[in-house]
Amino acid sequence: MNRDQMLNNLKISPNKVWDVLVIGGGASGLGAGLDAATRGYQTILLEQSDFAKGTSSRSTKLVHGGVRYLAQGDISLVLEALHERGLLRQNAPHLVKNQAFIIPNYIWWDGPFYTIGMKVYDMMAGKLGLGPSEHISKEDTLKSIPNLSEEGLTGGVIYYDGQFDDARLAINLAQTMVENNGVALNYFEVIRLLKTDEGIISGVEAIDKETGNKYIIKAKAVINATGVFVDEILQMNEPGAKKIVKPSQGVHVILDKSFLQGDSAIMIPKTSDGRVLFAVPWHGKVVVGTTDTPVQSTSLEPRALEEEIDFILSTAAKYLKKDPTRKDVLSIFAGLRPLAAPEDDASETKEISRGHKIIVSLTGLVTIIGGKWTTYRKMAEDTIDKAAMIAGLEERKCVTTNMPIHGYVAQVDFNDHLYIYGSDKIDLKKLQIQNPALGNQLHPDLPFTAVEVIWAVRNEMARTLDDVLARRVRALFLDARASVQMAPEVARLMADELGFDQSWINNQLEEYTKMAKGYVLEDK
Repeated sequence: MNRDQMLNNLKISPNKVWDVLVIGGGASGLGAGLDAATRGYQTILLEQSDFAKGTSSRSTKLVHGGVRYLAQGDISLVLEALHERGLLRQNAPHLVKNQAFIIPNYIWWDGPFYTIGMKVYDMMAGKLGLGPSEHISKEDTLKSIPNLSEEGLTGGVIYYDGQFDDARLAINLAQTMVENNGVALNYFEVIRLLKTDEGIISGVEAIDKETGNKYIIKAKAVINATGVFVDEILQMNEPGAKKIVKPSQGVHVILDKSFLQGDSAIMIPKTSDGRVLFAVPWHGKVVVGTTDTPVQSTSLEPRALEEEIDFILSTAAKYLKKDPTRKDVLSIFAGLRPLAAPEDDASETKEISRGHKIIVSLTGLVTIIGGKWTTYRKMAEDTIDKAAMIAGLEERKCVTTNMPIHGYVAQVDFNDHLYIYGSDKIDLKKLQIQNPALGNQLHPDLPFTAVEVIWAVRNEMARTLDDVLARRVRALFLDARASVQMAPEVARLMADELGFDQSWINNQLEEYTKMAKGYVLEDK
């Protein structure tokens, strides 16, 4: 997957009319682009920043049916999500793991209540289930999670869900799209919508943010899949249009693995304010979250509020023997959920359905909002079905249900940190054999090596330090301080590969260091 080759597709045929043009390179956009390309439609996707730069790299790292949605009675969403969870596990086994979760019970009636609830969850998953849930004793609960708070513990309920790497899946979706004759471009911002004399959408004007060059790109169907930024595109389409997204912020902190000994995750189904809290093993660390806070403004780099930080740390402390403090936080990150704005503005964001919604404007613009990573494939199928109908494209069936995603391998060694590359791991190892220095670890506290930087630049369209350290190797999300310390060497490797000079390195280091400060939690 090479950006110059992608650009050539635009340059060699400037008057081409694409079947489908997707604005947005997150979960919903990449899903839609892949779905359209694999149906044989001429497809192009434009992302203003990097793939999964926003919300799609900032999830709880779960592929799940949504236990909370079951409690809220949103049965249809749970059924859909459990089905999609099973398909994603089948189609990308190098990225989606089977993860055991334990609900610790501190009140005697919690046991039967959650045991029955999780049995319903199992039944709904059917043949695509990941394992049977069951009630376990206090002793077995502590054996699975030795550092769980023992006071008042009566036992636990164990169940199984999926765990994954969100940004890595995004990259693999882009690669799969390109392998199916699609074109995907990052750092390509849509600045204007084109319309016919009748006012129907006919394409976009976009700018290549690396060169400043502008392009007129014509298309039969234009899809607005920009997540929390969909209202900006809708304003472009119709100035003064009513906002359709109500952003909700979700914050997570990363702790050292010592806070969650054993391989099981913890799920707290009801916290002090009615939210769910997870503590999940991820790449040798622990992800703890999340929050659900309504916010007014949108940003590619949202920041955690003090009350969100306090909520996560204080709630986690109730269930862990070792109380996490601010200085224990290796990284803190926030993401914005693009929830469909309810008719009743008084609704709390935690009560708004996580189901997706497709809106067609009078101009023919197709907008997708809501949803979550687990259901990205179904969201894409519904979106392309609608877009093809609106644009009068030849009817073709969705083929992604049982389609392997780039990197697919049946047997995965999760002990090798390169497992996330799936079938590409062989090629990374070959590069390392050719140049043994590429096997050098970039930081003593993180497993990432120089070969991954070279690979990210050559094959995964990484263009900036942020692209590599945040989304290709996940260093920023795992240990923000360590990522800053390894940044100079990563910048040097990238500059050599891309043919850039010392001033590029200096600019990148300055920008990255400034941005990474937002992921470091200072003592009060």
